Amino acid sequence: MSSKQGYILVVEDDKESRLEAEKILQKQFTVSLAENAEEALEIIKKRIPDVLLLEADMPVVNGFEFMKLLQANVEMSSVPVIFLTTDYNQSVEVKGFEAGAQDFIRRPFVAEIMIQRVSRVLELSRLQKHLQDEVFLQTKRAEERRKQVERLSNQIINALAESIDAKDSYTNGHSMRVAQYSVKIAERAGKSKEEQERIHYMGLLHDIGKIGIPDSIITKNSSLSDKEYYVTRKHPEIGAEILANISEIPDLGIGARWHHERYDGTGYPDGLKGEKIPEEARIIAVADAYDAMASKRSYRDVLPQQVVYGEIKKGKGTQFDPVFADIMLVLMEEDTAYTMREK
Repeated sequence: MSSKQGYILVVEDDKESRLEAEKILQKQFTVSLAENAEEALEIIKKRIPDVLLLEADMPVVNGFEFMKLLQANVEMSSVPVIFLTTDYNQSVEVKGFEAGAQDFIRRPFVAEIMIQRVSRVLELSRLQKHLQDEVFLQTKRAEERRKQVERLSNQIINALAESIDAKDSYTNGHSMRVAQYSVKIAERAGKSKEEQERIHYMGLLHDIGKIGIPDSIITKNSSLSDKEYYVTRKHPEIGAEILANISEIPDLGIGARWHHERYDGTGYPDGLKGEKIPEEARIIAVADAYDAMASKRSYRDVLPQQVVYGEIKKGKGTQFDPVFADIMLVLMEEDTAYTMREK
């Protein structure tokens, strides 16, 4: 059986034609015979053919009806079908091709023609299967590479966030928490998983511009001079410039540039007001301010939750987008144990 080119099932109600087909095909193929659709289904249960030769005009269940049954079966739907017919009417062939037939073989059978047509359809089927397998394999490899790049991107972004926070021991973990709180707000605001992921990245890197600020200013325990304060206020622009070079995540610098804008238009660096401030930046602004109050500083401990709640509420419509501020307030009300804070 292994030396044969393929497994052919002939479904033909005429005994003489059925045996003639077997005689022609069995020299090159493994052949099974069925008199009707019922017998064919029993044979198919045991072994699925590589090609099906099907009589178009069988009684009870004709070839077209049988094809519909096969196409509803996942395992049989891809098996190529060649119709056997004595009808020279072109409309029958058109109907057969519309039903999904690969070819027609007319009676009386001509051995060379039958062998060539079955061989051609069998080879085409194998090429299609090979192509499908190759596409599946390449798609799988591409997905694996995409996941590798995604993991690498996450690792790099997390490393950058950690390096930013490491500049000041009193802001350790700040970027990670801002990202987490931003996602919580975005989720409650009905943002998609994809949008939440983008906001997470923006939150992680919102302070990346502080890389360009001298450590002496970042870690200073006393009040900043006017000049030092001016330098510090440049970190949103520095951050946006750094992130503008990352083309794989468009607009990644939104959070970095505009997380210090205020809803009333008195923020920096661009003095944007209301909804002119990108939505992601408005979300991150609330999360950033919240974490600043719910974290330790060199000059104070974590603020009590009721104090933080009052400051967020007071900033609605002035410092913060009222919609996102309200969501943050709800999150705080649900956080009865005050777990959303620096530990």
